[in-house]
Parts: sequence; structure tokens; C-alpha cells
Amino acid sequence: MVPEPQTPAKVPMESIAAGLRRERSRSGLSLSEVARRAGISKSTLSHLEAGKGNPSLETLWALCVALDIPFSRLLDPPRPHIRVVRAGEGAAVAAAESDYRATLLAASPSGARRDVYRIDAEPGMVRASDPHMPGVVEHVLLASGRALVGVTGEPVELGPGDYVAYPADVPHVFEALVPSTRAVLVLEHP
Repeated sequence: MVPEPQTPAKVPMESIAAGLRRERSRSGLSLSEVARRAGISKSTLSHLEAGKGNPSLETLWALCVALDIPFSRLLDPPRPHIRVVRAGEGAAVAAAESDYRATLLAASPSGARRDVYRIDAEPGMVRASDPHMPGVVEHVLLASGRALVGVTGEPVELGPGDYVAYPADVPHVFEALVPSTRAVLVLEHP
């Protein structure tokens, strides 16, 4: 059975631009300082804050680390009483060097310290993640396929229904081993 082709992830630029402006203002950091901390150019950050460009997952994560915020704060979706996110819907951001997309399903409400994502990944390049903020833990429940997941150098192979938790404030990986690998990722913030 050949998997159906995936629609390219549509980056929610309006939400990201508003989130970057809001969080940079909240932090009191200049455009130059946030860009320096994230390892990107000032002009790139300026374009992103203006809602232009197509940032990779890696760029957005670097900005979140520079601003000391959870990734979901850039997307900040509305929080209705009952929320349904159908397959193929939601704010998805793609990795630059691997076939890996993270779709925000639920952001932390006030007082909570977790975000929930749906992961869609295909074999090929490994999704290598830089460390997140200190104390962050990732929880992964594999829904379909097979994957190597966890701390770089110590990943574990998961099959459907398998779960792993690991510190995400160190380098870590997600490598799909078969087509149509799907998972639920929960980021737990300290």
C-alpha cells in the first residue's frame, strides 16, 4: 500500500509574527539581541515579525530558546471549551532538513506547563533537535509506524502504542524508520 502524499505544512505566519512581537516586547530584548541569541540575522527576525518568510522548525525553536518561551506561545491558538483538531488540520511547522512536521494540538493554558503536538514523519533524514530550555521533558507515544526516539546516542526504538519520556534539555532525535510514522508529543515545561 502506497501512502498518500502529504500536503506541505502551511506555516501560520500571522500567529507566529504576532507571537514573536509580543514575546520580544515582553522580554524587553532588542531585535538585535534576540537575533544574536537565536543565531539568526536581525533582518530575518525583522521579516518574521512582519509576517514574511517561511521559517523552519529549527529557526522557530531557536527563537523560543532565545526568548525563554515554550514553542506553543508563538502559535497561541484560541482555547474553546471543546476543541477538535481533525487529521490534516492545525498549525503545522516543518523541519528544514528532515521530513518531520509538528502540529500544535493544545497549548498550555495559564497555570499548566505542557503542550501537545501531533508528529508526522517519514524515513530519511533524522530530526535532530537542539536542547530546549532547562528542565523540559518530552513524552512520545507512537501511534503508527516505527521510530528511534530519545536522547542523542541513546534513542530507543518504538512501535505502535510504545511510550518514552526523556530529558529534552539535551540534544535529542526522532527518526522515522517506516513510512507514515505518527506520534503524539507532549512537551512538559518546568
